[in-house]
Amino acid sequence: MGELAGDVAESGANAATGRYSRQIRFAGIGDEGQAKLGRASVLVLGCGALGSAISELLVRAGVGRVRIVDRDIVEESNLQRQSLFTEDDAREELPKAEAAAGHLRRINSNVEVDPVVKDFSAVSGDHLLEGIDLAVDGTDNFPARFVLNDLCFRRRISWIYGACVGATGVVGVFAPPGPCLRCFLEEPPPAGTLPTCETAGIIPSIPHLVAAIEVTEALKLLVGTGAPLRGLLTFDLWERTDLRQLFTEAGPRAGCATCGTAEFPSLSGRDESHALSLCGRNSVQVTPRADRKVDLDQLATRLAKLGAARRSAHTITAEIDGVSFTFFSDGRCLLRGVDDPLRAQALYAKYVGS
Repeated sequence: MGELAGDVAESGANAATGRYSRQIRFAGIGDEGQAKLGRASVLVLGCGALGSAISELLVRAGVGRVRIVDRDIVEESNLQRQSLFTEDDAREELPKAEAAAGHLRRINSNVEVDPVVKDFSAVSGDHLLEGIDLAVDGTDNFPARFVLNDLCFRRRISWIYGACVGATGVVGVFAPPGPCLRCFLEEPPPAGTLPTCETAGIIPSIPHLVAAIEVTEALKLLVGTGAPLRGLLTFDLWERTDLRQLFTEAGPRAGCATCGTAEFPSLSGRDESHALSLCGRNSVQVTPRADRKVDLDQLATRLAKLGAARRSAHTITAEIDGVSFTFFSDGRCLLRGVDDPLRAQALYAKYVGS
């Protein structure tokens, strides 16, 4: 486990035996398992609908340290599904990681909550994974997931994947030596090709179901008992109300650039987007990862559902929530009405996808 001050974690767990008594009575955890949880350090990437639910469940379970990484702020539209946040958080436009930490510390003062308001990249992510035993995905950003995948496998750390939109969800457990995320999906999908919560909507129960499965898998790995999920678990609770499991071969896929050949291509920076503030213009330009194009026709159709979207031969211009977006065919976007690069990247992911 990580290098969290063990005495503090264990004394907190022992002093709060009543708090965890129902969990300790569960045969899969017990006293020894609860002590392991108290010594564990977990990184939660993203603190939206998934991440806030994941963080709360980990803190309530008595995980010793929870590091929360998120670049965005709380908005009123988040409150429909991001159950850790309040109207006050939205009015004050608090960073999600900081707002979450405040609530979580009041839920369980024995847990060390470490909020980080930062974009997750190959450089920052490597530092943020120091001392971490397990990572849990709460982001909506595929490039960040691929960076997390490569960093975790390079560091020999397991991580849990989760995603949801509409009434569908996906969960996967990726543990060295493999298979990994890249064994199922070789490259991050092109920007604008996948639905987002903004364009396709989402029901509030789905993130909680995905988060519950992710945290259950996290507890199994941290305690060292139970049968971890193999492959990807997918479900649609509106149309089919069933669970389906997709399998791949045991171990690394032959030729996988992450767990097969250890090339770790997402750590080169080519899969990451970049944001540049334009001096004196209250504008930020977001440039997506290299060699990724955006289908402007497809994007225009999706954005039209959210408000006015004007299509020209080479651009789309849209006005959404007081911000002006100009999208170019090479994937770049100029955002007017925002001057924070992290905020600009979050808005880009929100409306275009990762």
